[in-house]
Amino acid sequence: MASKGHNEVKESLREMTRIFRPKDPKKFVKEYVRKYRITGGYEEELTMVVEHEMGRINSSVS
Repeated sequence: MASKGHNEVKESLREMTRIFRPKDPKKFVKEYVRKYRITGGYEEELTMVVEHEMGRINSSVS
């Protein structure tokens, strides 16, 4: 994934996380990768992005 495209994917995933607030980050990323046809091999990194964003959401709500 190119640098620009990679950042766009991460930002999009962060926005989707804020909107949907998934219960299972791995399942959410798996569906996201399938739906938007993201190149394979990035699931683990994208899962970490979702987990980090969920942590930020939960800490700001408390």
